[in-house]
Amino acid sequence: MADRQFKKKVQTLRSDNGTEFTSLTSYFQSEGISHETSCVGTPQQNGRVERKHRHILNVARALRFQAHLPIEFWGACIVTAGYLINRTPSSLLQGLTPFEMLYQKAPDYAHIRVFGSLCYAHNQLHKGDKFAPRSRKSVFVGYPYGKKGWRLFDLEKQTFFVSRDVVFCEDQFPFSQPELISPPNEEEDGILWAPICENAFDTVDERPILSSSPVSGPSPEIPEAHEVSSPNSPILNPSETQSLSSDRISPSSSSTTSSPCSSLPANSPTVSTSSDEVVQAPPEILGRGQRKKTQSVTLKNFVVNTAQSTFLRKSGTPATYPIGNYVNCNRFSETHTAYLVAITENIEPRSFKTAMGLKQWQQAMGKEVIALEENETWTLEDLPPGKRAIGSKWVYKIKYHSDGTIERYKARLVALGNRQVEGEDYGETFAPVAKMGTVRMFLKVAAGNDWPVYQMDVHNAFLHGDLEEEVYMKPPPGFYPDAGNKVCRLRKSIYGLKQAPRCWFEKLSKSLREYGFEQTAADYSLFTFNKGGVVINLLIYVDDMILTGNSAEALRVFKDYLSSCFKMKDLGFLKYFLGIEVSRNKTGFYLSQRKYALDIVSDAGLLAAKPATFPLEQNHGLALSTSALLSDPTPYRRMVGRFIYLVNTRPDLAFCVHVLAQFMQQPRADHWQAALRVVRYLKGSPGQGILLSSDNDFQINGWCDSDYATCPLTRRSVTGYFVQIGLSPVSWQTKKQDIVSKSSAEAEYRAMSLLRDELLWIKRVLCSLGVIHPQSMRLHCDSKAAIYISTNPVFHERTKHIETDCHAIRDEIVKGTISPHHVSTTQQLADIFTKPLGRQEFDSFRSKLGILDLHASA
Repeated sequence: MADRQFKKKVQTLRSDNGTEFTSLTSYFQSEGISHETSCVGTPQQNGRVERKHRHILNVARALRFQAHLPIEFWGACIVTAGYLINRTPSSLLQGLTPFEMLYQKAPDYAHIRVFGSLCYAHNQLHKGDKFAPRSRKSVFVGYPYGKKGWRLFDLEKQTFFVSRDVVFCEDQFPFSQPELISPPNEEEDGILWAPICENAFDTVDERPILSSSPVSGPSPEIPEAHEVSSPNSPILNPSETQSLSSDRISPSSSSTTSSPCSSLPANSPTVSTSSDEVVQAPPEILGRGQRKKTQSVTLKNFVVNTAQSTFLRKSGTPATYPIGNYVNCNRFSETHTAYLVAITENIEPRSFKTAMGLKQWQQAMGKEVIALEENETWTLEDLPPGKRAIGSKWVYKIKYHSDGTIERYKARLVALGNRQVEGEDYGETFAPVAKMGTVRMFLKVAAGNDWPVYQMDVHNAFLHGDLEEEVYMKPPPGFYPDAGNKVCRLRKSIYGLKQAPRCWFEKLSKSLREYGFEQTAADYSLFTFNKGGVVINLLIYVDDMILTGNSAEALRVFKDYLSSCFKMKDLGFLKYFLGIEVSRNKTGFYLSQRKYALDIVSDAGLLAAKPATFPLEQNHGLALSTSALLSDPTPYRRMVGRFIYLVNTRPDLAFCVHVLAQFMQQPRADHWQAALRVVRYLKGSPGQGILLSSDNDFQINGWCDSDYATCPLTRRSVTGYFVQIGLSPVSWQTKKQDIVSKSSAEAEYRAMSLLRDELLWIKRVLCSLGVIHPQSMRLHCDSKAAIYISTNPVFHERTKHIETDCHAIRDEIVKGTISPHHVSTTQQLADIFTKPLGRQEFDSFRSKLGILDLHASA
């Protein structure tokens, strides 16, 4: 095998004194192979093989015990153990697998199944009998050599066979039932086994095998543009397979690919007609657009499958409240569903140690260092006396195509700027970023005008900034092992430096102004171009950009200009921005943070918990809690911090997050339980989001409310406001007032003043986006007394103490910019932002806020 398959000549063979080896002495001599044998009774002289025997037996025992197989299956356990070991990454091989070292390609994991599990193979022996069973109840016992399929044991006939059309129930083990234990008939097998060669799973010309039947199969497929990569089989961009120099990372080869869109739900025994033993030749590949596109079973039910197969109780039964009951993708197109599956299933490493065990991330880090060197970002120098070098770390991100396939694995080197000293190695640091309210208004204007929205990314944006200060950084982790005491003298800005965002933004702004863009005073991250009837709007968040306009040709020319100034990457239509999933149809833009919410639920360990119907108890009493202090407040702070970002697309969480955020300093057990309740509420509706309507209604409507003296500790009132453009929610907030109000009318009046500031800002942003708003902005309040105070200087004795700035609302009413309107409490949309509500009231107000759940299970 070594000679024929790998063109390698065996020079020495070491073994014990078994006759199976000594009988080959003449053959070894004729081939010039040196045969070394250990001394009798001295197995330690052949220690490497003995240790591997122990390794194989350890794995084989584990396989047998898990599947409850009788001892007669020991051979299947041994061979399968060897097969799996050869495909398991090893730290001794720098995170590679034995298979990868031998064949110079990553193994395909798409066909791996749970050993000893129940399965149903398609029955080809029914011989035309319409009432004969179409499946054979079997047990999965391994991977045959030389065949595309799985080795199975028929529970009824007590025989072994091979089939490629199999449906697996991987959480069920038939031999855990004693009555099924029967010795297998090995003589009827007649199948050659080999634990390492995987040629059986590779077609000769490596073409995909296309099939319209949704059956599980081990055959790898080359993903097309509308397919999604398997989470277990990383797909590398061909440009990422370049060899790296020996002083960085050892070269790695490209990996194989596979399609995940080929499995049925685990509890379905139905399979399509095919042959058990014969491997059919791949059919002719059809051209793009000629294939019959069918919705993938896995894509339809990927969340359900994950919940059923992963979150099982110790008894082996599925969870009572699987996450699949509360989120699916049936309402989305196949390509968008593939994108959602990809960002959900693919996991980004959180540490350098984890990334070093995966070849694709090794290559990504190597490419990043090469790019930094080519850009002359640093020079290796000795650290001058009196200077100190800051550290650095790696951050990992998977970039996707618009159809969900992996575009590239991005590893970014980040300097530990928290170690910098002000005045020594940095000065001014401020750089504007897009406000989330601006993002929502940007998309609302694009939807109302039916403009396309594109997303672009700047490759290594911060490297374009010019660094003026003298900054030293330690060499990147994992690189320059021979640098000794030398450090990197930074010549250009790099991610993580405190001044890096400012340096980059100044350079980008200069290029945009030269093109003719104007910077918006209401939000410095918003740039607009309006000349000769051409309108282009550009919104910037560090190195991520979204742009829209009324001319496709003008947008193309502008993209070319950006690409000439910086190394840009056009990501196509907007789908994922700042952790927000964006989908578009004829009704508008739908924004949600489904993946982010699922991550919160998963990290809290509540994927199988019973969901809550509303996030916060009405009589929570959290401010007066005397329960025990948390020994480690970090998990609480982290969870609430994630809630705060989730509020960007979940107005229904604003009040409960406001309450929980008050206890970040000293969280108690009751506060932690309240936070977990919010997680359980998220579990019931992880896909909820907001709809930015495509209608051309740009009327601004604002609602404000106050809960008088609601804080039991300070007696301050809580204010909340909510703003819509047409029917599209664009801004909301819950805030405790700065001072104690003397009456409920005063508290409501202060709420009106706060909303007034927000309305004026929204109007300025819309004006910059080209939306002229001649009508008065409507301000809805449920307090007639507050409205009277805002329109007339009445109640002097009760209002003379109110600060002058609060009376600014009167000026806007006199100008006609804002028109106050009274609404009843039952119609006050801001009520949900000021107090905890019961389930019925909460559901009623939530439905009026423009919150939808397109991921809700039908």
